Amino acid sequence: MVTPRQLLAIFVLAGPASLVAQQNQLDFNPSLFSVMAAINAAGYDADIQSPSNHPFRHDLRKHFAAKNLPVVAELKRFYRDHKQDSDAQTLSQYVSFALVTDGPPNFKYRFRSNEIPPEVTALEGLQDLMKRFHQEAQIDAIWKQVQPLFECQIGGCKLKDGTAIEGYHDPVVRTVQETNAYLRIPSSGGERYRFQIFLDLLAAPNQVIAKSFGDEFYVVVTHSPQPSVDAIRHYFVQYSVAPLVMRQQEVLETKKGLGDFAIPAPLLPDIYKKDFVLLTEKSFVKAIESRLVTGPGSTARRQQMVEQALGEGYILTPYFAEALAGYEKQEQSMRFFFKEMATGIDLRKEDKRLEGVQFATKAVTRTIKAPTPAAPTKTAIEQALDDAEDLLTGQKLEESRTKFLDILRLTDAKPVHAKAYYGLARVAIRQNDPELGERLFQKTLELEPDDSVKAWSLVYLGRLADIAGENDKAKQQYQAALAVAGISEKARETAQKGMAGEFRRKQQ
Repeated sequence: MVTPRQLLAIFVLAGPASLVAQQNQLDFNPSLFSVMAAINAAGYDADIQSPSNHPFRHDLRKHFAAKNLPVVAELKRFYRDHKQDSDAQTLSQYVSFALVTDGPPNFKYRFRSNEIPPEVTALEGLQDLMKRFHQEAQIDAIWKQVQPLFECQIGGCKLKDGTAIEGYHDPVVRTVQETNAYLRIPSSGGERYRFQIFLDLLAAPNQVIAKSFGDEFYVVVTHSPQPSVDAIRHYFVQYSVAPLVMRQQEVLETKKGLGDFAIPAPLLPDIYKKDFVLLTEKSFVKAIESRLVTGPGSTARRQQMVEQALGEGYILTPYFAEALAGYEKQEQSMRFFFKEMATGIDLRKEDKRLEGVQFATKAVTRTIKAPTPAAPTKTAIEQALDDAEDLLTGQKLEESRTKFLDILRLTDAKPVHAKAYYGLARVAIRQNDPELGERLFQKTLELEPDDSVKAWSLVYLGRLADIAGENDKAKQQYQAALAVAGISEKARETAQKGMAGEFRRKQQ
C-alpha cells in the first residue's frame, strides 16, 4: 500500500462560505480520481517524465504495477482500442466519463441516454471495467488515507507535515469576486447553473479542461508549478455570461451574417464557424477578459488582447470591447445591459471593420515552466548526475529515477537534460519497460547530447530493435552510432557486434 504521505492525490480547498462552501466551487471528485487512477494503470503515459508532474502520479502507478491486478490487462486493451489522435483528446473522453457518472462503486450515468456526450457513449463497456477496477484496486481504502492528510484553512491548504501545496484558493476567490463585481451580478450563472472546479494530480500536468453538461459547468485543473488562474478566469467568465447570451439568441440570429467573416480564420475551431451565437459568446468573453486587465500598461495590454482575439477569428471582440467601455460608465447590471449590446451590433459598421482583416496562422501559446532555484554550479550538477549513476549501478532503480528527475528541475541546459533522460531510459529498461525506454532514448537524441550519450543511446535503440525482431531498424541504429565522431571504444565494439548479428544469434 502506498504510504499516507505519498497519497496526495487531490487537495480540498476551503474558504469563505459565500464563495466556496455554498457554491462549492473548489472541490475534489472521487469519480475523477478513480478514473484517472485506472487509465494511469492502463497505459496513460502523457508527459509522464515531465518535471511538472506531482510525485504522487509516479507513486500510485508504481503501487498498481506491484499489485498485478487482474482487471488491468483488460483495461489496457480497452485503453489501447479507444486512443484518440492526441493525448489531450484521449484524456478528454475519460474526464467526461468521470463527470457524467455518479462515481464509485457503480459509475452509473447521471443523465438520460440522449444527453450523454458522444465521446462518452463511445466508451461502451468502461462502466463494468471501472466497477471491477475500483474494487480490485481498493480505491475506497486509498481514498480514506488521502482525506485526513490535509489541514484546509481560509487562504489555502497545507499538509500536516508542513509541506506547502501551490494554492488556488486565494487567486480563484479573487477571480470570482472581480468577475461578479464587473458584471454586477451577485451570483454568476443564475440559480439553475453550477460552476465547479476539480483539482487533480493524476493527469498530465499544466492542463485546464472545461466541460459543460446541460446546466453544469466544470473545470478540471491538473498539477502545475504555477496556478492556471488565467484559464480559470476565462472559463468562469464564460460560465457567467453564457445564460445572458443565450437569452438574446433571437436578436443575435439577425446578425449572423457577420459570421461569414470568421470562416477563413485558420485558428478558429469549426464549432464557432457553424454557430454564430457561440462565436458571439466567445468574442464577448475575450472582450471582458481584456477589460479586467488593470495596472500600469493596461491600455496597451487590453488592445493587444483584443487584436489577438480578432486575429484568431473572434470577430466581435473589438465591438464588445468598445461597448464595454460604455457599460462601465452606467449603473445597470450586465444581466440587463447585454440586450442593449446585442441589439447595438451595427452590421454596416462591423462589415467595414472586418473588411480585409488579416487572420493569424500561428497560435500564441503560454509556456509553463517549473520554478527553479538559484542556478547551481556545474560541479553540483555533475555531482547529482554521478549520484544518480551510482544509484543505477547499485540497482537502486527508484532512487536513481527520482534523482534523474530532480536533475531536470535544476537547469534548462539541453545537454544536462539529455544525460538525465538517458539515465531515465536505462532505469526503464531495467524495470522491464522497453517501450518507455525506447521513447526516452529518442527524447535523449532530441536534446543535443554529447557524443558519448548520443552513441550509446543509438546502441541501446539498436538492441531494442534486435529484441523486437526488427533487423533492418536495428542495423540503421548501429550504423548511426558508428557514425558518431566521439563514440567510445566500448560503444563502437558493441555497435559492431550488433551489425554482425551477434546479439540476434544469441537471442535465437
